[in-house]
Amino acid sequence: MDVEHVNLVKPNGSLFGKRGVAKGASRVSFDVGTTYTPGEYTLVAVNGDQTVGTTTQSLRPDLQILEMGIGRNQPAKMWDGTEHRTGVEAFVSVANRGSGPTAITKLLFMGFVPYPSGENGTSYADQTDVSGIYNPESDSEVQDVVIPPGTQTTIYSYRAPFAFGPGANVTCTDQQQEGTFRLILETGSREGNVSQTYSIHYSASEQLHNCSITIGEN
Repeated sequence: MDVEHVNLVKPNGSLFGKRGVAKGASRVSFDVGTTYTPGEYTLVAVNGDQTVGTTTQSLRPDLQILEMGIGRNQPAKMWDGTEHRTGVEAFVSVANRGSGPTAITKLLFMGFVPYPSGENGTSYADQTDVSGIYNPESDSEVQDVVIPPGTQTTIYSYRAPFAFGPGANVTCTDQQQEGTFRLILETGSREGNVSQTYSIHYSASEQLHNCSITIGEN
């Protein structure tokens, strides 16, 4: 079957893109990015003015939070760094169990944590150019992390949400403290953000920065 080009048609029926087919080639590829509209996409093989074949492909991400923890409690889950640095950060293991790619563009901790991502904390929740995601390979904050379909990965915080210090939203006291916080993953997908609420317990301590932290899923 001769094919001159392949059209990719979006769920609303409009054309997403067109690729020519080289002589002897058996496949073409389209880069849909991570901001596409989820749904059923149609590939249309064309020769001249004739449609010679069609097939559909569902593109829909399904980002799920598998596990989160604090470096001070689970150092083996962190990158290879000093305890002083990794201990105040968090890891989040995620999986994309859908059929399309997605990207995490912001990692947020909101609620009863020492340095939340909003007010009374590091205040980057509304800053479009700050992700709060650390990349150990580049030793820097990254713009986003792409999660292809059928894969899982671990991302790390960058803004020390679990550091005790002057002006912190939560500090250790001589009484136990309990509350909740919400972990939010903002995404580049139109499927929206992913979040999970956790309970958090701080032990009693005579020192402002020396209590233990216990986290559980709500």
